[in-house]
Order: sequence, then structure tokens, then C-alpha cells
Amino acid sequence: MKKIIVFLTAAIFILTASPAFSQTYKTVADTAALNAEHVKVSKDIADLNAKLVKAKKDLEDDTEKANDASSDAQSTASRASDKAANSIDGSVKQAKKAKRAARQSVRDAKDSRRAQGNLEDSNKKVSNLTADLEKKQERLKELEKMRASISGTQQ
Repeated sequence: MKKIIVFLTAAIFILTASPAFSQTYKTVADTAALNAEHVKVSKDIADLNAKLVKAKKDLEDDTEKANDASSDAQSTASRASDKAANSIDGSVKQAKKAKRAARQSVRDAKDSRRAQGNLEDSNKKVSNLTADLEKKQERLKELEKMRASISGTQQ
């Protein structure tokens, strides 16, 4: 039991102290690698920003399509219901029209479901891109701090 407590205490100390030693670039000789990574991360941020703008535009389009598909599905469902009610006492022709309206209602419901799925996918894509962008921006801030500490030790 004592060994476990000692081990856990050491592990907690190591985990809490590791961010202090996480600076990758420490000397002036590391400046070239630091600059290369800085450029790469900046390029990644620009790419992610472009992708995020496109994804947000797609999200707006998908939202509009989902709303339209949903309203279409509701209106065809009510139309099919009305035709079915009329066909109860009506002729065979009215029954066929009611059947066609029911099929159209099912197709519109499937379209609405598909549009909602596309909307969910777009939401996930935007949230993933936003999370990736935040990570890259944090890394860029870390690189800026490293650059400042190197230039501070150089003087």
C-alpha cells in the first residue's frame, strides 16, 4: 500500500511539473526550427480559417435546405391526410390520388431526414474545425512565448 501511495505521489508530481519543462525550443540554435514550425502553424491557421468560412457557409445552406425540406414534408403530410379523409367515402380515383399523395409524403419525409443528417454533419464539421483552429492558435502562442524567451536570453 505504501508503494502505491509513493508511486501515485511521484506520478502526480511529474505530471504537474511537466508543463514547465515542455518548451521545445530553448537555444538560439533552435531558432531556425522554431521559425519553420511558426510558419507551418501560421499556414495551417490560414487554411483552417478558409475551411471554417466555407463550412459556415455550407452550414447556412444546409440549415435553409433542412428548414425547407421540413416544411415541405409537413405540408405534403397534411395534404395526404386530407386526401385520405376525402377518399374514404369517395371513388377509386380519389383513393388513387390519396395513395399518390401518401407516397409523395413519404419521399418528402425521407428528404427531410436526409437534410437533417446533412445539417448535423455540417455542425460537426464546423465544431471540429473550430476546435482544430483553437489548438493551432494555442500552439502559435506557445511558439511566440518560446521566441520571446530565446530573444530575451540572447540579449
